[in-house]
Order: sequence, then C-alpha cells, then structure tokens
Amino acid sequence: MSENVYCHQLLSSAFGTVGVVWRQTPVGRSPRIVSVLLPREGSGVKTEIAKSFPGSRPGSHSRIDPVVTLIERYLAGEAVAFSLDCLDLGRFGDFQRKVLRQEFRIPRGKVMSYGGLADRIGHPRAARAVGTALARNPFPLIIPCHRTIQADGSLGGFGGGLKLKRALLEMEGVAFDRVGRVLKSFFIND
Repeated sequence: MSENVYCHQLLSSAFGTVGVVWRQTPVGRSPRIVSVLLPREGSGVKTEIAKSFPGSRPGSHSRIDPVVTLIERYLAGEAVAFSLDCLDLGRFGDFQRKVLRQEFRIPRGKVMSYGGLADRIGHPRAARAVGTALARNPFPLIIPCHRTIQADGSLGGFGGGLKLKRALLEMEGVAFDRVGRVLKSFFIND
C-alpha cells in the first residue's frame, strides 16, 4: 500500500460539518490522523478534503473511530480527554511540535496568550511565531488552538473563524466581558 492513501470521516455537529482525515499505512503499522477540518464560511469540508487530499475515500478504522467519537462528544459539549497518539506529528519541525504539544496541555475552560505560550516553550520573544504555528495546526479540537488568545483578552485568529472560536470557548465555560474579551480569571498564569 502506498504511503499516501487517505481516508476520511465527516461528522455533523451544531457548529457544522467537521472532517477527520488519516493516512492509511502498510499492514502492521497504525494509521495516523493528518488533518481535522473545521467548518468555514464559503468552503465546505468535503471540498477541502478533495482539494487537499485527492483520492481520499470515506472510511472507518478501529484506531481512528474512537477519536472521531471523542470529537463528536466534544462538539456536543462533553469534557473529553484526547490523546496525541493517533496524530501525525512527525512531519513537523521541532518548534511547531513544541508549540502543538504545549497547546495540547491547556485545559478546557482556560486560555493562554500567544506570548505566554512562547514563554512556556522557552522562546519568550516568539509570540508571533507561536501564532503562525497555531495557524498551521492541522488538528484543531484535538490540539485546542482556540484556547490561545491575545494578551488583552481579544481572540486573535482561528482557522474556523472567530465566531467558532468564541463559541467553542463559551461551550467550555469561558466568559467574556461586554466588549468581547476573555475575562482575566480564565487565563492560565502566563
């Protein structure tokens, strides 16, 4: 089997359709998730999968199905515990892996600033680079990049759009002030 055979599952949620794409592997090796695609205005998840992973086919796998179930439960509002075990992190450089692993540690219902995350990985002047690494996070929800925001409490960016970022944070119990900034009590000490 070729290394570049992709399969996907689509799941419906109150937020829209989410796609999970994984790379099939030769017999004896575990498949790895390569992307979680969020609903976006103007572009359907099926179209994005077809464009980014040509030839991807709908499928199921005993190692991937439990992760898809966790994503469904998360999107329904449940607190779930994801793992990095099924993710294809090997294709990233050291800096991006550090950012993604630290982001993964931010607990539900809490946020951190881009600068705070940069400090935590030992690069205190790399807030912008952290933002870029998170913008390229192919595993949103599993690696919860919506939990990193601007130091002033404003949302910053998010691949699924700011409306979805706020909705996910609110679903997790994060509160906002009257101008749309996250309350300081929800920040992890940077």
